[in-house]
This record gives sequence, structure tokens and C-alpha cells, in this order.
Amino acid sequence: MAAGREIEQAFRAIRAELGIRGEFPADVRAAAEQAARGREWENEEREDLTGIPFVTVDPPGSRDLDQAFHIERSGDGFRVRYAIADVACFVARGGPVEREAWLRGETFYSPDRRDLLYPEVISEGAASLLPDQRRPAIVFTIGLAATGELRDHSIARSTVRSRAQLTYAQLQEHVSGGGARFRDQPYSESLLLLRTVGELRQAREVARGGVSLPIPPQHVDRRAALRMGYELTYEEPNAAEGWNAQVSLVTGHVAAERMLAAGVGMLRTMPPPTPEDVARFRTAARALGFAWPTTVSYPEFIHSLDPASPHTATLVWQARHLMRGADYVAFDGAAPEHPQHAALATVYAHATAPLRRLGDRYVLDLLVELARGGRPDDAEVKTLLAVAPVMNAADTRASKLERRVIDTAEAWVLRDCVGDVLPATVLDVQPGWVEVQLAEPPVRDRAARGPGAAPTLGQPAEVRVSAVRLTDGRVELQLVDSAAAAR
Repeated sequence: MAAGREIEQAFRAIRAELGIRGEFPADVRAAAEQAARGREWENEEREDLTGIPFVTVDPPGSRDLDQAFHIERSGDGFRVRYAIADVACFVARGGPVEREAWLRGETFYSPDRRDLLYPEVISEGAASLLPDQRRPAIVFTIGLAATGELRDHSIARSTVRSRAQLTYAQLQEHVSGGGARFRDQPYSESLLLLRTVGELRQAREVARGGVSLPIPPQHVDRRAALRMGYELTYEEPNAAEGWNAQVSLVTGHVAAERMLAAGVGMLRTMPPPTPEDVARFRTAARALGFAWPTTVSYPEFIHSLDPASPHTATLVWQARHLMRGADYVAFDGAAPEHPQHAALATVYAHATAPLRRLGDRYVLDLLVELARGGRPDDAEVKTLLAVAPVMNAADTRASKLERRVIDTAEAWVLRDCVGDVLPATVLDVQPGWVEVQLAEPPVRDRAARGPGAAPTLGQPAEVRVSAVRLTDGRVELQLVDSAAAAR
């Protein structure tokens, strides 16, 4: 079978099993094409912000550009403008495009394809904030103090024109070079201020007890030059991604605060870690040699970790058990019992990716109505309450897709290693099995442990590849008993 063909067949089988919808029906494509040609939004009452030099920052090759930003100094603080694609201009309520979107919930990403929420002509064309194009957008104007604290905000439907589509690497290069790369562009200072604002907001997150775990995610990327066609790697985060994320996060915080004040909306929540989970994590930290005084809280301890410590990566992997259960919660009247997102240590809502997440469009429509002094009617409230379970189901499918794709890629890269013994690090120890991270290839998986094996958390180990099945992404690893092997 040609390079990559077998693994792509496995990817297709996973999508079919999870019920992920692929090609759009003909009536949906036709309605989307007609909507993309429409320019009715230009006749609406909108604030004209086309003179503001917005830019987008996304991974290379992205076309579904949801957000563009501009930052400037304002007194002793900052004014942040965050433009978000106005999907409502192209997706009619009750029409075939909207009905199909409810069957999807979000855009699903696989290494070999993307299964979009909306047809390309909308999500990567008419609604996308592509450079040098007039586009309808919902713009959050956010005032921040010199410390990064929120001062004020406003939300309005506007018309914008992005000046450039940048990558994180380009942004990082510009900032690291003191503003040299885009020195002559009108958005040069805005890019430099993104770092300033991003770092201030990161400091505020730490101060309020937020915890972002620095676990490098695994990625499966297509590489045409490779014999197998695909490569499994660990992503090395770019600092610019963190700065950019903070602008999105403060926008989501503003959205949540506005909806809570109005008594209606949809939040993204996460429960705090249980005392039992924290106690287990404390035990793991001590087993790895980390000092953790009882007077130091879990967030304070996480932020005190030295990334250069040889056991930090193992400990952070243990911490993932403490941050689980993110959920969409819609409400009408009283606020949810637990409205906060524990990882952020604040209230938060998804509102910045309407081209890729179904629920964001309805949150944005609600926020504009509230900003005008209005209230949602009964039908709109009913829609909000109905979209939350759709988003939770889509989120579950996306998580399963990501895990299954990684499992398949791990099987793919180990398919010729059956019988081999490979070096690894022990990430977790449980009765009957351990979780390990191979040195090469970049695989994290469980390994069975025999009765004589006595693995230690964070220590080097060896595992034997016992079996590999690409059809269901199954890898069987066996922890090697070093003492027995020596005998």
C-alpha cells in the first residue's frame, strides 16, 4: 500500500465510527454559496473600524480566521480591540446551513483533512477575516489598566479590515527583534504591545490562582517527504501563542461577566480539583523529590516548578488528573452553581471562534443584544439552552478523535518495532501497568508490568514492543524487568 494510504484508511474508519460528518449536502452548499455572495450586512448600522490596522495571528496555512486584534496605549493603560467574525451575516436562522451546523457542533481536525462546521465558502471565504478585505465583525473594545486589570469594555457590530495574516513565528520574530521585521507597518507597535499585555494578563492569571499545565501536546502532521507520509511529534509552544491566547481569554472573561450580570447565557466551566486529587498529587511530588510546604497552595506550587528540573515533566503529567471535566453550561435566571473555570480561576465563556464552534455564534448574538440594552426573547433563550448539550457532545467527539488519531499514529510509527526494547521514562505507576514516555519515537502509552517489576515514578525504564495493530491503534508494551534481564 502507498505511503500514508494505510494510516489514512484508519483515520477514515475512526471518523466513521465517531459519526463525524464529511462532505456537505448539496442544498447546504448551495445555500452557503448564495449567502457568501450577499452583502446585506454593508447596509446595516455598524461602526466603521476599517481604519484600525487589525491583524490576525494563526498557524501557517489557516483560512478560517475567526479573530483579529489591535492594541494601543490609552493613558497609563491599554485599549485592546478584538474583532470576531460575525457569522450571523452568512448563516440564516432556520436555514439549511444552520441546521447542518447543529448536526456537526464544531470543526473536527484530522491529520489528513478538516471536517468544517460551515462550508468553506463561508468559513474560509466570506466570513473569514482575511487580509485586505472588508468584513463584518463583532468587536470587543477592552480597557486595561497598567497592571493588566480589566477597566471597562464595550461590544458592537462593526466593519473591519485586517492588514495582515501573520504566523506565531513571524510575531515572535518581530517581537524578539525589537520590532524590526514589520517596522514600517501600521500594526508594528500593536504586535509589540501584544507581548506586554499578554505577559501582564499571564501575571494576573497566576495571581488569582489560575493554572496552565505546560504539557507539550502530541501532533500528527503530514510530511510529503517522509516515507510513511506522517510524523508524530511533540509541539514546542511558542511564547507568542501564549500572549495571543491571553487576549482571547480576557475577551471570554468579559463575555461571561456580561452574561452573568444579565442572568442569561452560556459559560465554559471546570470544577476545582478535589482535596483527594490534590493529596495524591502532593504524594507524587514528594516521591519525585519536590519540596511542597503545606502552606503553599496547588497553584502556587505549580508556578514555582523549574522547567529545567529533570522530573518536572513527569510531575506535570501527573497534574493533568486535577484539571478535568470542562463543560458548557447554559443558564436563564440564576447563575450556575459552579460558574468558574478552575484552570483559569475566573468565569469564562467561549465566544471567539464562531467559524469553528457552533455555540460561539449564539453567545455573540446574545452579547450584542445585551450591549444594546435589550433582552433575548423566549426563542433565543430556548436556543441557548439547547446548544449547550450539542456543544458538550461535539467536544466529547473531538476529544475522542484526537486520542484515537494519536493512538493510530503511535501504532504507525511503532509498526516495525515489534520485539524491540526501547528506552522510556515512567510517567505514572498503577497496579498492573505503568504509563511511559518513549525517548524515540515520541510515544506516550501504557506498558504492562510483570510481577517482578518495581518501577519508580520519573525514573528511566525499558519497554518491549509486544504487538502493534494499526486497525484499532493498539500498541502493547511490556515493562522490562531490569534485574531479570541482567540475570
